Amino acid sequence: MSNRNSLRRELGLFDAVSIIVGIMIGSGIFFIPTFVLQRAGAPGLALLVWVAAGVISILSGLCYAELGAAMPVAGGSYVYLREAFGPLVAFTSTWSGFLVGGPGSIAALAVAFGTYLGFFWPLSNLGLKLVAIVTVVFLTAINILGVRQGARLQNVLTAAKIIPILAICLFGLARGQAADFTPLLPAGSSWSASISAFGLALIAALWAFTGWANINSLAEELKNPARNLPLAIILGVGGVTLLYGLFNFALLNVLPATTLGATETPAAAVAVELFGKVGGVVIAGGALISILGSCNGCILAFPRNYFAMARDSLFFPQLAAIHPKLGTPVVSLVVSAALSIVLILTGTFEQLTTLVVFSGMIYTTLAIAAVFVLRLKQPDLHRPYRVWGYPYVPIFVLLFNMGLMLNTLIEDPRSSIVGLLVPALGIPAYYYFQRKKDRAMGKQLTVELAHND
Repeated sequence: MSNRNSLRRELGLFDAVSIIVGIMIGSGIFFIPTFVLQRAGAPGLALLVWVAAGVISILSGLCYAELGAAMPVAGGSYVYLREAFGPLVAFTSTWSGFLVGGPGSIAALAVAFGTYLGFFWPLSNLGLKLVAIVTVVFLTAINILGVRQGARLQNVLTAAKIIPILAICLFGLARGQAADFTPLLPAGSSWSASISAFGLALIAALWAFTGWANINSLAEELKNPARNLPLAIILGVGGVTLLYGLFNFALLNVLPATTLGATETPAAAVAVELFGKVGGVVIAGGALISILGSCNGCILAFPRNYFAMARDSLFFPQLAAIHPKLGTPVVSLVVSAALSIVLILTGTFEQLTTLVVFSGMIYTTLAIAAVFVLRLKQPDLHRPYRVWGYPYVPIFVLLFNMGLMLNTLIEDPRSSIVGLLVPALGIPAYYYFQRKKDRAMGKQLTVELAHND
């Protein structure tokens, strides 16, 4: 292993866009339309939810782009929060990701892959878990071989996964006859109830958009990050927003909202309506490719955060090791895979999903706030890209996220409180690693003084 402190810049714009799209388009688009319809209560409001989710993701991405272009190093949000709010807040963010966000997402996607594989070959519960574990091990091995290998696999999977989604968009818009886009609001619902329903539906839709910020974790490995990072976010998130909007419009153009809201597999139901039973097989295959691409993107990006913490001497130092020949953070990749396998074996994926969404929203909001803090604390910092519409865009995103979190606390207090406890556990862990760092520095200083004497 090598402990050199820099990663190779090998990822171009197409790689970055592919990684963003690959992470975002996972299992969500094949399930979430049902939940959005159920929570929104009306097809018109459901379509607005998808538009709102895309807009807020793009605006958030523009804020992240300023941070990533100014600080193009591995670690993403961890680095921005450290510079803006200090190492404690930064540590708790990656601690949450270390325990819940990264491994939970990878584990859930791996299990989803096994579930869809069961469409072709029925699997027992044990067989499902074994498939999920093999999936994590295989993708981790690919990414250990090098970031270029992981990115090439991501490019192939991203291109393949979009094909069945585009097929539903094109044929659904051209041949659909349901055109069930009204009413805008649920019948007999007050404005306050509609706003609450909108917020709950938006939480579900945002799950399908999660992952775009992970490209910032790879900023140190991007070629020309000042140009490619903001451009990749705009192209990646914007493209997915357009695709999701057309996809949901096509679903409602083929089947009525009542039918879509009653099925767990809305995309497959529409495919059967358009293409017959073969359509279900095609969509199941597309889902397998989609989930595999999303899982690979998470495995590619998440371990870089652990690497950045370890490089700051605020985590297990072994996680900062880089393979001397492959140039990848191999220990971080292996640890991430091991934690994911533990979660696969425990099977607590529904609870983890709630924790991932809520805790992730907390730190996304803090990262947006970091744009303001860093402009005050570091006015001379070179910013190759500045967020469009400053200060109004970051203020809007902050207020929007805070309102969404408040709505979640009111509607689901138990899960939200648990979500708050996860980063709280990182506080004692931070002081433990900080004391270890201070002791190590003290010993080093003592040795240097003795040597000078």
